[in-house]
Amino acid sequence: MATFDELLEEAGAFGFYQKKVFFLICITSAMFSYLYVGIVFLAVTPDHWCRSPGVAELRNKCGWSLEEERNYTVPPDSADSSSYSHCERYDIEWNATSVSCENPLSFLQNGSADLARMVCQDGWVFEDGSFPSIVTEFELVCADAWKVDLSQACLNLGFMIGTIFLGYAADIYGRKLCFLFSVFATTVAGIAVALAPNYIWFLIFRTLQGLLSKGGWLSAYILITELVGFEYRRTVGIINQMCFSFGVMLLPAIAYFMPAWRSLQLMTTAPNFIFLIYYWLMPESPRWLLSRKKKEEAMKILRKVAKKNKKTFSTKIETVEIEDCDEQLKSPSVKDLVKTPQIRKNTLILMFNWFTSAVVYLGLVMRLGIMGGNIYLNFFISGLVEIPSAIIIVLLVDRIGRRFPFAIGNLLAGASCLITAFIPDDLFWLKASIASLGKLGITIAFLMVCFVNTELYPTFLRNFAVSVCSAMCDIGGVVAPFLLYRLAAIWTEMPLVVFGVIAFIAGGLVLLLPETMGITLPETIEDAENIGREKKTAPKAKYQVVAPHSSVETSNNKQPVLDFLNIGNILPASNLPRSPEVRKEGRTPPLRQQPTTANVGSTKNHRDQPNPKQNANGKKPKNRKVSTLQPKA
Repeated sequence: MATFDELLEEAGAFGFYQKKVFFLICITSAMFSYLYVGIVFLAVTPDHWCRSPGVAELRNKCGWSLEEERNYTVPPDSADSSSYSHCERYDIEWNATSVSCENPLSFLQNGSADLARMVCQDGWVFEDGSFPSIVTEFELVCADAWKVDLSQACLNLGFMIGTIFLGYAADIYGRKLCFLFSVFATTVAGIAVALAPNYIWFLIFRTLQGLLSKGGWLSAYILITELVGFEYRRTVGIINQMCFSFGVMLLPAIAYFMPAWRSLQLMTTAPNFIFLIYYWLMPESPRWLLSRKKKEEAMKILRKVAKKNKKTFSTKIETVEIEDCDEQLKSPSVKDLVKTPQIRKNTLILMFNWFTSAVVYLGLVMRLGIMGGNIYLNFFISGLVEIPSAIIIVLLVDRIGRRFPFAIGNLLAGASCLITAFIPDDLFWLKASIASLGKLGITIAFLMVCFVNTELYPTFLRNFAVSVCSAMCDIGGVVAPFLLYRLAAIWTEMPLVVFGVIAFIAGGLVLLLPETMGITLPETIEDAENIGREKKTAPKAKYQVVAPHSSVETSNNKQPVLDFLNIGNILPASNLPRSPEVRKEGRTPPLRQQPTTANVGSTKNHRDQPNPKQNANGKKPKNRKVSTLQPKA
């Protein structure tokens, strides 16, 4: 019988139908970026100072501007006398004091030096031209500044918990259903965020967005991975992540024209309702359906794929099966991730790499906020630098494999962070350039960890495994804001040193993962355990050329004579007899490459081609009968 991968090849490994579904999923990836990094624009912190009783009336009386009010009534910063304090004010009642408009503190002999200070108790004044943000509306500055970090931490905490439960649900109830539920629930929660009356409700709805969103996004990613042929998994995985980067580049343009945080939140959330029409535009994963013993539904989808791709099947589609399809139906569990040594090692390494990617990536993005400058331009450049990472992966991942680009990305990020930390501030452009290399490197690692994660687990466990491993990404998202701002308070560049060290460790651990280039997606625990132990390549040919007789003589002077023009001797590979070892294990033997038409008219005789029965040392066995149809007794 033919396998699912063989039928998918005949239906079109990446035809018009898969491209349409892939395009729809890419749009959701771009929209997801707004939720992941949108806090940068929702929580813009303008220049501010304490509101003092009576100062507003005095400003109206004297006709001061906000800048003049600050110059006359706000004390200098205790740590930096060249700037003004954001969190302290003079302990004076301005409306109960006789002051002049030209020099309000002239009544003091030593000026402001004799005035006591106190923390802000009556709120803050924000500079002219500042747009509403959660910081200005909920006054999240000074002693309450940590609440901005908490809102992002709660979002990532929601990501972590939600991806585990939604990942489990996607393996039980299907990728498509989980995705559609996530879209609807996330959009409702996002609109609730825009209507939140205070910080507490904002935090609650923001956490709900995290719980309900990322698991659905990962389900869509897994679905398209399972819908295309193995040789296109790389393409869809990388381009899907590129669309996330395009969303990051587009976000500052939206924020520029809609700077008010409630309007921005609605603009980036409400359009998600459109994705509900995917119910009629996107299929369920046929690979998942087969793993859940829903063969008829899977066959119906494969027929539709073939019809849309204008392909036909060379064999009866009803003969499709997945290895171990007759075994008892399995449900994923955490135990499956750690009970076998190879999968356990892979799981631990991938979890640490998910954590590292999130900490370093988010840390470098949020660091843009404390560097100053034009936030819209800086954010656009931050997204733009991610695009070359996808191009690099496309060029290398199928030439040198998965492990080395994965490891190099982490090592480049680590080296760049450490070098940037010790470059003097006056070399601004050099510092910025090296930091950009770090962003490039960690983006490569981020792209690769999601890509590799899908290739190391069997079908029944795949979505759950990606969800559990990527939960460490969300823990990294919880840690990143606190790590950045708390360490920066000690030494501005200390976060970069920490980022560099953990990126180096992650890069070294990646080298312990098995190489997955050119293998088929594993279907069972045994398949996943054997990745890297034996070279399993996905079959590209579906037919085996065999000799016209059951056996042929071979010697030092003779080669098997194959009748290439006898079509009757070309048998479907699925009908070839299995060896005793294969029958025992219940696996389909790997297929050998079919000679092409070009071989027939070639100036090279087929006797010049390598003998498939040669020994490891290149010599042909002597006086042995070899059958291409029957296993040797």
